[in-house]
Amino acid sequence: MDCRGKQDFLEGNIFKPMIRFMIPVLFSVLFQQLYNTVDTLIVGHTLGDAALAAIGAATPVYDLMIGFALGFGNGLSIVTARFYGADDRKRLKDSVGASLIIGLAVVAVLTILSEIVMIPLLRLLHTPSEVIGEAYDYISMITRFTLVMFAYNLCAGILRAVGNSIMPLVFLVVSSLANIALDYIMIAVLGRGVGGAAEATVIAQSVSVLLCLLYIAKAVPILIPGKENFKKDRTLYKEMTAQGQSMGFMSCFVSAGSVILQSGINGLGYLVIAAHTAARRLYQFCMIPFIAMTQTINTFVSQNYGADKPHRIRRAMKYSYLYSAVITVVITVFVWIFAPDMIRLISGSGEEEVLRNGTLYLRVVAPCYFILGVLNSTRTALQAIGQKILPVFSSVIELVGKILFTVIFIPKLGYMAVIVCEPVIWCFMIAQLLAAFWRDPYIRHNSVL
Repeated sequence: MDCRGKQDFLEGNIFKPMIRFMIPVLFSVLFQQLYNTVDTLIVGHTLGDAALAAIGAATPVYDLMIGFALGFGNGLSIVTARFYGADDRKRLKDSVGASLIIGLAVVAVLTILSEIVMIPLLRLLHTPSEVIGEAYDYISMITRFTLVMFAYNLCAGILRAVGNSIMPLVFLVVSSLANIALDYIMIAVLGRGVGGAAEATVIAQSVSVLLCLLYIAKAVPILIPGKENFKKDRTLYKEMTAQGQSMGFMSCFVSAGSVILQSGINGLGYLVIAAHTAARRLYQFCMIPFIAMTQTINTFVSQNYGADKPHRIRRAMKYSYLYSAVITVVITVFVWIFAPDMIRLISGSGEEEVLRNGTLYLRVVAPCYFILGVLNSTRTALQAIGQKILPVFSSVIELVGKILFTVIFIPKLGYMAVIVCEPVIWCFMIAQLLAAFWRDPYIRHNSVL
């Protein structure tokens, strides 16, 4: 099937097409993180520690609400990638049509739900009274436009499903530049506070959606469903809904754990919240190479599963593990040298507590990125070969672990418990996921170790 800018994952060399596909994805994730980091930098430097803490308190709620929608969309694109790998044009278009219908229903429910639970949820998380108003201003603007966030993620996911990782990057670069300009105008010029940062994000993301739709309509007609592709196919809708729910709930459990952990952080005071917010922004930047590989594995494994080529899947996974090890070494060295300067730059704070805690977080977590990289690649690969329960179970492990740390360890050990929480939990998760993937009958089929 013709699809401009695609990588061939089904034949020949494995590692080189993976890298070629991954590089645009890496830059796409980089520019996505610029959305959040520019918000943080401008808010921290312009509005101070309290406003930065407001965004930090709102971020886990954002991840919970928006994360489910984005995870659901990623699940839908997995099915599309399988049909592309199987070279089934009709089912490919059927899957796109089903994605639109299912996605609209999911977004409508989430948008209504967020309006109902937002304030109670922020209060439940013990958000400090001095920042709860600004936290609500920020998160409510984002969740009211869940459709925009979902639409871009679905369009980009469908393009990547057919091997095109370049064009989503192009569209995101344009909208990221728009976001940077709008952040400055909304916050520094118009004085709209943290709510202005959210408005800038929504407008910039809308630009991405429009560009994606125009490109698909003109250049990738195989992704445009006709009337006949919107006919309800119970088997297809059941499979796509189940796949979407699996990735959506997986994301939701992860985000729920972060929300619960944030409630423990909120009890440590707004300076600790500010430090953690700055550190997590930088953590997300460090995660960009691993996220890019995870999205590459998603497409590679889905296509080769559709083409019934388990031997290529096994080799790709081993390459992804080696890649994670090398990237972890590079990032760890960089973080140990530059962590204090990076925290100072992002937070704009001169408070010793903010700088000390943020630096400590980055230095302790950095060597553990290898575990998280392998974990995410393996969990995504399980999703791509049709496993729906086992990947979600790993997220349940994470949720339970964060509950235990929030209830038992953070009150006793303070912020140090927050720092070591995720690395400890990752060790339990990776053991379960590696066993589940490499013992899967499909992956073991004709395996030559």
